[in-house]
Amino acid sequence: MIEKFIMAGPTALHVCDSQEGDRCIVLLHGYLESLLVWSDFVPLLYKKVRVVTLDLPGHGISVVQSEVHSMDFLADTVADAIRALGIERCTLVGHSMGGYVALAVCERHPELLDGLVLLSSTPNPDTEEKAENRRREIALVKAGKKELLARVAPAAGFAEENRARMQDAIEDLTEQVFITEDEGIVALLDGMIGRKDQNEMLRQTKVPVLFILGRKDNYIPVEVAEKMVAGHPEAKIVWLENSGHMGFLEEPEKTAEALLDFVKTTN
Repeated sequence: MIEKFIMAGPTALHVCDSQEGDRCIVLLHGYLESLLVWSDFVPLLYKKVRVVTLDLPGHGISVVQSEVHSMDFLADTVADAIRALGIERCTLVGHSMGGYVALAVCERHPELLDGLVLLSSTPNPDTEEKAENRRREIALVKAGKKELLARVAPAAGFAEENRARMQDAIEDLTEQVFITEDEGIVALLDGMIGRKDQNEMLRQTKVPVLFILGRKDNYIPVEVAEKMVAGHPEAKIVWLENSGHMGFLEEPEKTAEALLDFVKTTN
């Protein structure tokens, strides 16, 4: 993987690019993560396809651009990055918050996509309860209490029975919280609160869609996930039976196999 900074429109973006392969997968990380979250997963892909990872603005070591990072702004930045890297079309994979960004790319720049993968993510907007939780997190960060997020959020992403064996990954994720700039956390939380319902867009798009969902996800409970996929008969579905919200770390081989199979079936 070649690590570098590129200009995605007016935004300096930290990217890693394997550079080789006829087909390309671009991986978008979730909230309180960075491109580092994919380090152990990328080797399962890059012998078969070109793989690109990046730090979304406000996370990792990409810049914070404004007080609010809307999903549309992030989508345009990702589209600019894809073009800047000379990629004509890609399969865009969004984990959690990265899925919200991927949905906005699908809406605004569908010509760039061979396929869209929502990995532990949803086209649903925030419920009022979820938005209120995000506002509480904003208040915590602004009060200088980011360590409270670091103490809870990383472990909560994993199925309870996987936490002991995933302790190293949980510690890595905890470290990523601490290195994320406070302003970036707030900008992305505000952006997620403001995002719109993308269900109808997803039903109308001609871009092939795959959901990869964990049966033991604490953030997208299985009854919510089942209702969501029932509303999208056009999409392919892969269930990770033994995963929470971090299926690409909890069941990496099965996740990689699902992605590579999906790439094979799209043009």
